[in-house]
Amino acid sequence: MASIVKWLRILGDPTRLRMLQLLREEELTVAELQEILGMGQSRISSGLGQLKRAGLASDRRVGKNIFYSAHEAIPETVCRLVEEARDEMPETAHDQAALALALRKRKNRAEEYFNRLAGRFGRTYVPGRSWQALSHALLRLLPPMVIADLGAGEGTLSQLMAKNARRVIAVDISGKMVEFGAALAREHGFKNVEYRLGDIENPPIAPDSVDLALFSQALHHSSSPQRALEAAHRILKPGGRVVILDLASHTFEQARELYAHVWLGFSEVDLTRMLKRAGFSKIETAIVSRESEPPNFQTLLATASK
Repeated sequence: MASIVKWLRILGDPTRLRMLQLLREEELTVAELQEILGMGQSRISSGLGQLKRAGLASDRRVGKNIFYSAHEAIPETVCRLVEEARDEMPETAHDQAALALALRKRKNRAEEYFNRLAGRFGRTYVPGRSWQALSHALLRLLPPMVIADLGAGEGTLSQLMAKNARRVIAVDISGKMVEFGAALAREHGFKNVEYRLGDIENPPIAPDSVDLALFSQALHHSSSPQRALEAAHRILKPGGRVVILDLASHTFEQARELYAHVWLGFSEVDLTRMLKRAGFSKIETAIVSRESEPPNFQTLLATASK
């Protein structure tokens, strides 16, 4: 009985309880627990140490990594209590989504490798090689489709995509941006680009009418990113896709005044959750760019299907 009382005292702390719930499902490293729970290393390490000393967690070394798991000798009575508490805790849904994301990242080592390679692109001069040239080449590969560029601004990207698209609908809330973009499209002879004044949370586009919905550094300006994603789902044809390029979560508060940002970026977990709630499936997320200068903004890419 003394052991059970000790265990219950340890699990009276919500953080340690959440950690044990996760460790009962999967072996995890300190770094993975940090990412899932959104806490610092010292707090995670302290909690793991207490769980280990209480006989509730164990660890094993694999190369340079240490993986933690729930101890196999935990009594069934304690396991049942932990499971019942799991169903009552408001953080459970977040933790499960974050766990799934962490495991997906672990499996996709090849992607991480190529991300590291991509980080070297352009550091060494090679005549004719540039991100600009590569972007133009990749845009040529787009099949003819109807594209909604949501939060298009002056529509530079809209006009690049228009070279191969069947039709591009560029939506922006700024009348001056729409006016300028439309004039630029006429000047360059783009007859398949249409600029519309509207809010990305309720774009002036018919339901089930576009093949691709694009948010390029636009979602963090929305008062409700959830409503914007739900609107994108509504205007997409069945099987259509959404592509999001936005900032990963950051703490640069000055962005609100300097760039009129409403949201300080999004985590992969939060964006995945919002896309699921909007009705999307086949969701993939990745950090695709990291700026070397402070505040070291990171760019998050997310794709999903209707």
